[in-house]
Amino acid sequence: MLESNFVDYVKILCRSGKGGRGSMHLKHVKYNPNGGPDGGDGGKGGSIILRGNHNYWTLLHLRYERHIFAEHGGNGGKDKCHGTDGKDVYIDVPCGTVVYNAETGKYVCDVTYDGQEIVLLKGGRGGLGNFQFRTATNQAPRYAQPGEPMQEMTVIMELKLLADVGLVGFPNAGKSTLVSALSNARPKIANYPFTTMEPSLGIVGYRDQKSFVMADIPGIIEGASEGRGLGLRFLRHIERNSLLLFMVPGDTDDIKREYEILLNELRQFNPDLLSKHRVLAVTKCDLLDEELMEMLRETLPTDLPVVFISAVTGYHLDELKDVLWQELNAESNKLQTITHEDTIVHRDKDMSAFAQELADEGEDEDIEYIDEDEIEDLDDFEYEEDDEA
Repeated sequence: MLESNFVDYVKILCRSGKGGRGSMHLKHVKYNPNGGPDGGDGGKGGSIILRGNHNYWTLLHLRYERHIFAEHGGNGGKDKCHGTDGKDVYIDVPCGTVVYNAETGKYVCDVTYDGQEIVLLKGGRGGLGNFQFRTATNQAPRYAQPGEPMQEMTVIMELKLLADVGLVGFPNAGKSTLVSALSNARPKIANYPFTTMEPSLGIVGYRDQKSFVMADIPGIIEGASEGRGLGLRFLRHIERNSLLLFMVPGDTDDIKREYEILLNELRQFNPDLLSKHRVLAVTKCDLLDEELMEMLRETLPTDLPVVFISAVTGYHLDELKDVLWQELNAESNKLQTITHEDTIVHRDKDMSAFAQELADEGEDEDIEYIDEDEIEDLDDFEYEEDDEA
């Protein structure tokens, strides 16, 4: 069985780097017997950073990444040598990726546009060497600061496709045929249920070189919100669509009832989906005549635009694009451009006090010291004897 190239869910253990410890070193050489403290600061640990990348449209490249660790910061050295900073690790993800804490299930952050960078886990700050603690009354401090510890979190990344128009319908409603007719996308088309097993995107050209993105979502059936058919796996992709295009075949016994079934499945999954603008397309109208279509129109819902179309013959496809464009640009459904300033990164409210301190920029820290009497590894805190002139 061939493995799908569309991956919209991964679970990864992420860990930032810990900060290097400061050096406790006293310089004592022949030409400068009272050299004093010269212990350098520790280096900063590497951070885990999410980065939006429009060149990715699935999480396939992260499927086999079970652990992502950043480098630790280097320890400080004598002669005021600063420890090396750990390298940051960038995780490129497609736009529309939502991150959750796997242990608590809480929302962490959301990557929404290309080039957006979000610090998922911040690396620990390096500790200060004893050179930083010299004062007029304490000219030979024999303590240094340890580096801050690393942060660790198991995250779940879910991809929710970003599209202007999302297609909602039962299997074999003609969704893939419509996408292939309006765009250059070539989803699999066949005369059996669940032909589409993974979402696909198509760019639909409009007048005056305008365009919008259409998402072909795998078909849902009655009870999908309870796990039937493909279940909830692809319903999440509908959440990110600005407009929902419901598609019901014209040869269906009761078009209105099928529309209400689809609407109810979305309501059971997420009631907020009902606030989105909706359009109903009656498909496969090449099987109907004008008189029958007028009779059917009287039985259809009146609270949303209805268009009779045939993707095979091209019947009323231009009219459908006009309706979709009008709904997308309606005053109550304006497409919003997300900027860096508009993006809000939510952090878990139950973070430890230490992790919260890392998140607060510019806040004074409580200094933690390494006392000379508690040093276990004397090699790192030696006195230097140098007889050279």
